[in-house]
Amino acid sequence: MSALSIDPLWPRAGDWPAPADGVDAVLLGVPAWRTSLSATGAGQTPAAVRAALRRFSPTLLGPPPIDLNASLRIADAGDVDEPDGRDGEARVRAAVHALDAARLVVALGGDNSATYAVAQGRGARGLITLDAHFDLRDGESNGSPVRRLIADGLDPRRIVQIGLADFANSAAYARRALDAGITVVPVDEVRRRGIDDVVAEALRIAGGGDGLPRRDRIHLDIDVDVCDRSVAPGCPASVPGGLAAWELRALVRGLARDPGVVSADIVEVDATADTDDARTVRLAALCVLELLAGLAERP
Repeated sequence: MSALSIDPLWPRAGDWPAPADGVDAVLLGVPAWRTSLSATGAGQTPAAVRAALRRFSPTLLGPPPIDLNASLRIADAGDVDEPDGRDGEARVRAAVHALDAARLVVALGGDNSATYAVAQGRGARGLITLDAHFDLRDGESNGSPVRRLIADGLDPRRIVQIGLADFANSAAYARRALDAGITVVPVDEVRRRGIDDVVAEALRIAGGGDGLPRRDRIHLDIDVDVCDRSVAPGCPASVPGGLAAWELRALVRGLARDPGVVSADIVEVDATADTDDARTVRLAALCVLELLAGLAERP
């Protein structure tokens, strides 16, 4: 990549300080990769996303324009050391729990196995996934975090899975989701219904439905392989026909506007398999900024 220019009137995103009192949002690297079902260099992705953030400004155009660095107190807690396996997951849960005072914790993966411990560390009672896959496999891998969360007590009726793709899942796992009571919104349905409608339904269900308090603790799992392979070639399991980059960004910002969303992860990007222009890593970095934008736009 080319060197970055220096302009005092064009601030850059990233390079946020360590957490302190009164922080709004905290980044936490969770470089999980050892249990991935496909070979991956996802453990190197948190550092790559942090580098990519510097290529963007923290500015929302408005009007009026908003500088996220000025309107939010943003911090970076560094990476969890060796987050894989039972011991690693315990470290992730402890690291996330230590950030409990933050309004939003953003975990930078790593593969999708990170979702399990991050959601538990944040005490999530609802789950929304943006993912081409169900992640309901048996065992302990990047294909199993949703099943593991259910096994540990998360109510599947408060899980919404958005962006599921034909020809990327088995009938057995589709039936498992149906039988469990998970709300599934395939990628074609997202386009038929529109993003605003899907966001509203997902937040209502994951937040507890009509009979429970709205502002309940929701974890948002952003698996970038939900996107079309042309914009996410660095995701081993992305397929042609997935979400466009703008659709992912709009979903992320729309969901992050809700105060019930207390944590998110950005996963399944392999920085070592990306294109020369780093388009997948840059999209992941933009998801960080969309989460922060949603936080800044909360009522």
